Amino acid sequence: MAKEFKPKARLPRGLVDRTGAELSATRAMLEKIRAVYELYGFEALETPAFEYTDALGKFLPDLDRPNEGVFSLKDDDEQWLSLRYDLTAPLARYVAEHFEQLPKPYRSYRAGYVFRNEKPGPGRFRQFMQFDADTVGAPSVAADAEICMMAADTLEAVGVPRGAYVVRVNNRKVLDGVMEAIGLGGDENFGRRLTVLRAIDKFDKFGVEGVELLLGAGRRDESGDFTKGAGLSQRQSAVVLAMLTGKGLRATDVGVEVELDGDVELAAALASNSAFLEGMAELRDIAALVGAAGYQDRVKIDPSVVRGLEYYTGPVYEAELTFEIKDEDGRPVRFGSVAGGGRYDGLVARFRGEKVPATGFSIGVSRLLAALAFLGKMDAVEGVGPVVVLVMDKEPHRLADYMKMVADLRANGIRAEMYLGGGGMKPQMKYADRRGAPAVIIQGSNEKSAGEVQIKDLVEGAKIAASIADNAEYRAARPAQFAVKEEDLVSAIRDVLERRAAPTLGLAD
Repeated sequence: MAKEFKPKARLPRGLVDRTGAELSATRAMLEKIRAVYELYGFEALETPAFEYTDALGKFLPDLDRPNEGVFSLKDDDEQWLSLRYDLTAPLARYVAEHFEQLPKPYRSYRAGYVFRNEKPGPGRFRQFMQFDADTVGAPSVAADAEICMMAADTLEAVGVPRGAYVVRVNNRKVLDGVMEAIGLGGDENFGRRLTVLRAIDKFDKFGVEGVELLLGAGRRDESGDFTKGAGLSQRQSAVVLAMLTGKGLRATDVGVEVELDGDVELAAALASNSAFLEGMAELRDIAALVGAAGYQDRVKIDPSVVRGLEYYTGPVYEAELTFEIKDEDGRPVRFGSVAGGGRYDGLVARFRGEKVPATGFSIGVSRLLAALAFLGKMDAVEGVGPVVVLVMDKEPHRLADYMKMVADLRANGIRAEMYLGGGGMKPQMKYADRRGAPAVIIQGSNEKSAGEVQIKDLVEGAKIAASIADNAEYRAARPAQFAVKEEDLVSAIRDVLERRAAPTLGLAD
């Protein structure tokens, strides 16, 4: 006889199960984010998890080949479908598909899971949630400035205090202009440009010396691992470092000043580069706009902001938490980025063949939730479970009595359930404890005859039990258990809930 196959219960790599406490905290945080987005005039949109693969294009994270890094399948009509890897590409498809009917600019927000077919690692999952807001159809950098200000307001709304974060802004046109000036323009230099951008992105971590090594031959870290560099000459590296540090490149009220330690030729190439000049002018305008609105201490120009996706065409920004945590080796490091985005004027154009300006940003929900937990902005206790009505008698007419109690509690807005298992008193109490029930309701035949119910306050009972020395004393005390008339059940349970010292799970005010 063949042995029956039993699949092994196991979670796929790079995925995670989430339970009640975390889901409750996530829901509370999402509602606070949603409130800020709607305050700014954005409206909700939901797109499906699957898109046609060709609609996603080649703009995949850290990859230069189309249709990699995503989970794909072929439909029965021989069309390739892929799970979305972000919420921006589906938005571009939606706007292009409904372009004539939508108001322009079109302002929307979206929350949902995205999927990456990448090698998982610590803190790197194949499925995670993002919460985006985008403005499509607004060419002015005022839209970018507004997004940055909204990012600041959102962080404060969920509990990140002012001074513990900064929204950093750069412009891909500035980066593109620098690349062109040092001879790295064109498709043939895509790989080297990407290496340069990754080096710039390490500026906060490695400083000038570390970035200079990564721009050149490469860098060996403390463990001996070697990272190959971009192979730039010292002269080319000097321009990139000048941009990073602001030494030699300055945006003024009348234009851009470029000085590169006597390198007249490169300075002239940069000073005459249209992309570079346009990008610097846009940064100057953004700084003026956020300053006028009083956000100058929260939104700051920072030339080290890169952003990885290739579809960005203008301003790019990151919301970074500035407080310190410990890394794997116990060294203090900044918590880092929890949101980011930028301008992508070419994404909708892929579908329509005409330029459609757009800008937006995305919050990493799990990462922001972890930051709030670190800041103590979430309650550490489990969520409050339902009141449990114990089943002391399984006769049909008695089950109806218990079900009525539950219905009365629910009708008054109190979470409640009747025990539906098959055990007696002991397993029912164990179940209520595991559910985090604040109280249980007990009605045996004696209580029914007297028209009463027994209420056991599990929270108060646990506190009293901790101070009782022996079992005999505990049994004699019957801690936090009392009788009330059936008609007083709802008000008595409400009193128990109001007396609870433990707060409900959610984001602390």
